[in-house]
Amino acid sequence: MWKERLEEIRQEEKRYGQDINCGISEEEAGTFIKAVKDELGIALPEEYLKILRTINGIEYNGFILYGVDEPLLNEAPNQHINGLIDCNKVWYENEWQKQYLFLGEGSISWYVYDLKTKMYYELDNPSGEAGEEFNDCESMLDKMFEDSLR
Repeated sequence: MWKERLEEIRQEEKRYGQDINCGISEEEAGTFIKAVKDELGIALPEEYLKILRTINGIEYNGFILYGVDEPLLNEAPNQHINGLIDCNKVWYENEWQKQYLFLGEGSISWYVYDLKTKMYYELDNPSGEAGEEFNDCESMLDKMFEDSLR
C-alpha cells in the first residue's frame, strides 16, 4: 500500500515541477551499511534498505523519511535528503534514545526501529512515549504516507 501512496505523492510533486528521489543503488547500499555500522554501531534492518532502494528519503507535507546521507551518494539527489546518520547523531545526544534507530519524523512524531525488540514504532515527540506499534517497516511507512496525504 505504501507504494500506491508514494505514487500519489510523486504525482502531486510533479504538478509543482518537482521530482522525488530515486532509490539507491546496490553500491550505495553497501557504502551506507558500512557507514552506519562505523558511525552508529548499528546494523541496518533489511526492510528499511529495501524501501531506500525505491525512495531515498523524502520530505513531504511535514513528514520526513530519512535517507542515505548525501556525501555517501554517487549522484546528487533530486531533493534534499535528511541523512539517517546525521539525524541519529542528533537524537543520540539523549542516552535513552539510543535504544532506537530513528527512520523519520513528523511534526509531532518520530518513526523508529527498536533495536532490542526489532519492532517499529511511532513515538510521541518530544516525550518519546510509544504510540502506534508496527510489525514491519512497510506498515510504518504506509501510516506515515497516509498521514502526509491528509
